[in-house]
Amino acid sequence: MSDETEVMSTGDRLIYMANQIARNLAAQGEGEAVASTASHIAKFWDPHMRARIVALSAERPDALSPIAAQAVRAISA
Repeated sequence: MSDETEVMSTGDRLIYMANQIARNLAAQGEGEAVASTASHIAKFWDPHMRARIVALSAERPDALSPIAAQAVRAISA
C-alpha cells in the first residue's frame, strides 16, 4: 500500500484545515489574515471543532502556522 491511502486523524485534519485557511488568506497581510482566519473558523466550524483546535494548539503548539496559531488564540479569548 502507498502512503496516499493513509487516513489523517481528526486532530491532524483540523490542524491541516486551519493551516490551509491561514495559508490561503496570508496574501492579505498578517493582521488581516489572522482576523479572517479567526472569522472563518468562528463562522463555519462547529463548536466541537473549535474547542478541539484550541486544545490541539495547546498540545501541539508547533503544528499550527503563525497565522493559524494567532487566529486560534483569537477565537479562544
